[in-house]
Amino acid sequence: MAELLKDRYFQPAFFEKLTKEIKQVYKAFDSQKFKQLLYDKDWEAKELKTRMRHASHCLHQTLPSDYIQAIDILKQVAPKFNDFDGMLFPDFVEVYGVEDWQTSIPALELFTQFSSAEFAIRPFIEQYFDQTMTKMLEWSTHENFHVRRLASEGCRPRLPWASPLRMLKKDPAPILSILENMKSDETDYVRRSVANNLNDIAKDHPNVVIETAQNWFGHIKETNWIVKHACRTLLKLGNPQVLAIFGFLDASKVKVNDLILTQDTLKIGEELEFSFAVMPDQDSKLRIEYGIDYRKANGSTSRKIFQVSESEYKANDSKAFSRKQSFKNMTTRKHYAGKHTLAIIVNGLEKASVDFELRD
Repeated sequence: MAELLKDRYFQPAFFEKLTKEIKQVYKAFDSQKFKQLLYDKDWEAKELKTRMRHASHCLHQTLPSDYIQAIDILKQVAPKFNDFDGMLFPDFVEVYGVEDWQTSIPALELFTQFSSAEFAIRPFIEQYFDQTMTKMLEWSTHENFHVRRLASEGCRPRLPWASPLRMLKKDPAPILSILENMKSDETDYVRRSVANNLNDIAKDHPNVVIETAQNWFGHIKETNWIVKHACRTLLKLGNPQVLAIFGFLDASKVKVNDLILTQDTLKIGEELEFSFAVMPDQDSKLRIEYGIDYRKANGSTSRKIFQVSESEYKANDSKAFSRKQSFKNMTTRKHYAGKHTLAIIVNGLEKASVDFELRD
């Protein structure tokens, strides 16, 4: 069984080191009181982010009540920590510092260099939109790549584990100048964030991302990778403009032959095995995918797309493929009995399909 994140981070060793480091710079710190507050009767049941938020509350009760003084202490301590544990420091700012932009923003700029302030910055975007977005534009050219990443990751309209940024979902224009500065960033960590931000935007404003992709693609490999990763949702949707950017042209005359299932009825928990062949009528660059129309609890269906291949193919050269798809229940997907459909998709066009039955 995979290790739970809450069993990896915010463990006793972290808090022992934290209290020791705070005590070094703030002699009045009551380590014992902090631990008593921290390890309350509900500690073991708390999930990861709940533990982090609880620890922020405990720091608030044991550090100086003056926010500026508390932040000054944490700024001296934060560089001693990294990884997810270090996100405690931005979280403290998110909880207690939103009313003090002048103190909090420089603190987040420092803290993010040792962890990430991608969640903590979002309340500041909402409450001080112009001021904070101007600062993030400045961060997009910062010498530290963690700060540059924050400039992108922090303003993602649909950041996972966070509430959406409504203003940026409605109008992503302020994001684009930030991303423009990092479209050829030397660090993969930053480039990946730029791509993910654009992919977020594509879900609400596909034409904005299509135009950006058309302008960015074809110059340097780093930017090309960003564009491809940013367009992953639009590619799965078979958007013809996006497919054309990457050389995937009309596949109406491409043939898909011999779509065969090893069985047309299977039980939940088993694997669906299938094979098919693809043959273009001319030399072509093909993106080959398969889609499965999963049955939902209410009886409707929802298609999920899986990539098979992206490659150059010669005219009339038939290429065979075989794949397996598990129907084992997982935490991310529960299967329901009933008719399902397997479809083969080439350059965004559904070329062949077959039904099969899933049973309990």
